[in-house]
Amino acid sequence: MRRFSWFNATSLTLGFAFLYLPMIILVVYSFNASRLVTVWAGFSTKWYGELFQNKDFLNAAWVTIKVAFFASTFATVLGTMAAYVLVRAGRFPGRTLFSGMIYAPLVMPEVITGLSLLLLFIGIGLDRGIVTVILAHTTFAMCYVSVVVSSRLVSFDQSLEEAALDLGCTPFEAFRLVTLPIIAPAVISGWLLAFTLSLDDLVIASFTTGPGATTLPIKVFSAVRLGVSPEINALSTIMIGIVTFGVITASLISKHTAVKQAREERAAERSA
Repeated sequence: MRRFSWFNATSLTLGFAFLYLPMIILVVYSFNASRLVTVWAGFSTKWYGELFQNKDFLNAAWVTIKVAFFASTFATVLGTMAAYVLVRAGRFPGRTLFSGMIYAPLVMPEVITGLSLLLLFIGIGLDRGIVTVILAHTTFAMCYVSVVVSSRLVSFDQSLEEAALDLGCTPFEAFRLVTLPIIAPAVISGWLLAFTLSLDDLVIASFTTGPGATTLPIKVFSAVRLGVSPEINALSTIMIGIVTFGVITASLISKHTAVKQAREERAAERSA
């Protein structure tokens, strides 16, 4: 077993400082009383009040949440169907082309994806707006869901489905009652991943957005070009807090589930 040397400690400290020190500075300056983000003028929470009175930011946040919810939902449905076909259908004509089209957005630069979708929407005469942003986000998020779900389906015991079919279930009922509950954690993970990617996207949304469909990343990027304001620091702090709360909650739930499962296993062993 290797000892924890000073070199490891230094490397770990510098790595964490590089990752989290900018966030800490941002959080601290979100409570700065001065409008100048580089000059500390005392503690104040007035910029949070200003943020919640800024209708442009609130509207952009609401649009972003709507786009992320619908895009992640559509991407989860389509990605799960694609993963099921790729894993269970075996070899079929056009499988290579189908899988290539599913996974292409994973390696395609976002600029190319956004430009191609923009040309598609113009070609079919679809006005750019919230619908086009949802379609664009569904397109690139679907492949991530497909990867997550297919990795779970590969290790899935198909004898459970076969038993359900032997007991009289139709293929759809076997999928709904047996397969889907077992792969549900992967489906939920895929939905959360798609939701996060949609919230964070800037490039593709910039190509496909239109009037009344400005997302929060676009709004923040446009505002930062004119200079960082304390309101943006406050907004970033709120997002960091939400993410931190979600991570801590998920960790506690996971730990509670593991402890409960271990307790049930010990109880089953004692009863046996």
